[in-house]
Amino acid sequence: MKRLLYILIAAVTIGSLLFSCEPVEDRESLPAVNLTPETIKFSVTQNTANKNEIILKNNDATVIPYWKYVDASGNELGHSNKSDDKITFPFAGKYTIYYTAYVRGGSVDAAPVTVDVPENDETFFSDPRWEMLTNGAAGKTWVLDFIDPVGWSGLDYPGTTGDNWNWFPDYASNSWVMPNKNWGEMQFNLNGGYNTKVIQTAQTSNAQTTKAGTFSLDLTNNRLIFNNGVEMQYGGDYHPDCSNWTNVKLVQLTSTSLRLGVKRDQSRTGEGVCLIVFHFKPKP
Repeated sequence: MKRLLYILIAAVTIGSLLFSCEPVEDRESLPAVNLTPETIKFSVTQNTANKNEIILKNNDATVIPYWKYVDASGNELGHSNKSDDKITFPFAGKYTIYYTAYVRGGSVDAAPVTVDVPENDETFFSDPRWEMLTNGAAGKTWVLDFIDPVGWSGLDYPGTTGDNWNWFPDYASNSWVMPNKNWGEMQFNLNGGYNTKVIQTAQTSNAQTTKAGTFSLDLTNNRLIFNNGVEMQYGGDYHPDCSNWTNVKLVQLTSTSLRLGVKRDQSRTGEGVCLIVFHFKPKP
């Protein structure tokens, strides 16, 4: 039955909203340069007026920049390939920023830069969606909502333009979408960091695996990013249909409903491109 649905929506062919933070340009088209760690041109600057804000700048147009930043425990907090970027560390502590310059035929790593953030930025989490997702330091756990646990939509849903179609079937009439069982859970909290833990149940048994790490919430671009080897919790046999389960689309977030979308990869399935959207509710 899942394949029948794919046939119905296979005609949808629209551009992806997902983005990659890995270098994607053709490095062989870059000018030939003799770069060493000592000659890399970049800067990491702490905003003097707001020490929680860090300004990243690549000063060499002949390279492709790649940034990665981690906390004092080595947990990856995010990465970027922008030449000019700003990141915020809302929690007090020491952070390390790694810069890699991609050049023709390879890459060169600069010496890591450490910054010290003296105090928490209490205003950073003023958007109510942080509280909706995490319940602050106390934490919040989400599980699949079997009223409509999975659906399909256009890549730019929700939106005011483009192809915004969606189908979120009720489970009672469409129980073929996945077996109704305990598929695991996702936990989020802001207890001194962006902490997450995902428990995932196996497809063909009740065996479970647990992974803990950090997450990033990009409210401007409606993204939820899992770091340190953690993937979004899901149900059913959909995992092979999508290549990226770490950088996912935030389709809906309220205090009682969370919808996360992953792009179905046409090159892997041979079928139409769309978002597979999983629906979660707070664990009782």
